[in-house]
Amino acid sequence: MICMSINHTIPHKSRETISFSEERTTQKPVFLLQSTENQHLTMAPTPPSVSTMNSNEDDNFTNNTQIKQLHEFPRVPLCHQPTPLESMPRLTSHLHPNSTPNEGPNYHIKRDDCTGLATGGNKTRKLEFLLADALRQNADMLVTQGAVQSNHVRQTAAAACKFGLGCHALLERRVPDRSDSYESTGNVLLDSILGSTLEFRPAGLDMNAEARAVCDRLRGEGKRPYFIPGGGSNPIGALGYVSAAYEMLDQFSERGMDVGWVFIATGSTGTQAGLLAGFHAAGSDVKVMGISVRQPKEKQIAAVHKLAVETAAQLTDEPLDVSKVYVDDGYVGEGYGLPTEGTIDAIKTLARTEGVLLDPIYTAKGMAGMIGLAKQGFFDGEKDVVFLHTGGSMALFAYGNEFA
Repeated sequence: MICMSINHTIPHKSRETISFSEERTTQKPVFLLQSTENQHLTMAPTPPSVSTMNSNEDDNFTNNTQIKQLHEFPRVPLCHQPTPLESMPRLTSHLHPNSTPNEGPNYHIKRDDCTGLATGGNKTRKLEFLLADALRQNADMLVTQGAVQSNHVRQTAAAACKFGLGCHALLERRVPDRSDSYESTGNVLLDSILGSTLEFRPAGLDMNAEARAVCDRLRGEGKRPYFIPGGGSNPIGALGYVSAAYEMLDQFSERGMDVGWVFIATGSTGTQAGLLAGFHAAGSDVKVMGISVRQPKEKQIAAVHKLAVETAAQLTDEPLDVSKVYVDDGYVGEGYGLPTEGTIDAIKTLARTEGVLLDPIYTAKGMAGMIGLAKQGFFDGEKDVVFLHTGGSMALFAYGNEFA
């Protein structure tokens, strides 16, 4: 396995960006990111170097593929990065009591629950790029949407605070048969503490359309809203997980890891699509398995592929085939936000083997999927398997009855 660092920049399609000025120091270069009216000035660190882990095709990849580096995209600093990549020896022993570390599979966890913004989570990476675009457009507030216990809304509200912007969120009552406290505890409590204004909507609406309509209303009131789709999942936000893919490849290379699979919970598609686009642009053969938390397999594959293609097109001219999109919908249970027995077992297992807390809506279903496939022998012959923890443990407080 050949490891190589890509440090060159190749001209790419033109794209309107915020101006950057570069300071030359003995440290890594730093880029100054500034809004069009000079109201916000902050320092955005150069993203980690990109390493590819590819076999025998590295030279062809670098010679024949155009790559746009992430420092060419507008970005603001919100995220603690690189986030830790930790081994999980006790979970590994729990799942494979008769195997040795040399034999594999060995399980690891990428701690994107430690991104730092208002208890952390995966949306912080996306918001680095989305906030930069909002500042470029001279927005004075952010408008977004999510389910009642949305991790995305909580992190968006916190990001708005960092830049002195307002935040208004629409919360969908997507999960049935919840107690009244479901709408006042967990993430909803933090939304309020962070100063976000909230509106509730019944289940089943086109929530992005609802949020766009609210933006139109706010413009009529003299506001300058910036719309962020649910989960921050569009080609701008997905760049956050291109960055994560590059970061992970660096970590795999530094540690001599042989990673065949990265496992995640997949919902609004942006995290899986960004990882796919990043690994694809870097020429890596690491595969990403998305454990669906809501949609049936074929519908989720189509949605992930569409966004992955749109995201990858900003970076490379190499086509990204749908065959690279992996989704398992066998762990959804009765629906979004409704924990299964496997969900609860996954939360307890990881807590009691590794001291790591999952959330009952996303990551626990993702972990249940990884554990279930491990028990079926899916990873036989693999050396290293990585689970991406996307955060959200605050939602546990809204699901206390599930653990009674």
